[in-house]
Amino acid sequence: MEATKEFFNQFLQFINTADEDLAQQLISPAAKFHVPFQADPLQGPKGYLTIIGMMRSGFPDIQWSIEEMIAENDKVAVRFTMKGTHKGTFFGVPATGKPIAVSAMNFYRLYENQIIEEVGQPDLLGLLTQIGAVPAI
Repeated sequence: MEATKEFFNQFLQFINTADEDLAQQLISPAAKFHVPFQADPLQGPKGYLTIIGMMRSGFPDIQWSIEEMIAENDKVAVRFTMKGTHKGTFFGVPATGKPIAVSAMNFYRLYENQIIEEVGQPDLLGLLTQIGAVPAI
């Protein structure tokens, strides 16, 4: 478990900085990333940088933190909190300047110290509610 924690600390550094060198190190070129807004999975380090770029376009100061992690064999479940400020267009919603704090639950498969698959489930409804795109219930 210690090696997994260290791996995901490096991964956290990658997603918080969009460091292309870390992307190459941590993500397999064959990796597939299943995201809720995309019919086909994105692939490899470039695909993951696309995800981060999309989030940073709406929330340039976005930072992720790991809240919880469970690992078994080659599978890891991580619960993140994403925090940032809505300073750019996101899902067609112009910048509002509102802060967000949103949970995400992601499931990973690792092989030879690289991510080979991720299924990401961010709380998009919570995010869209926080920026005023969806009315609060």
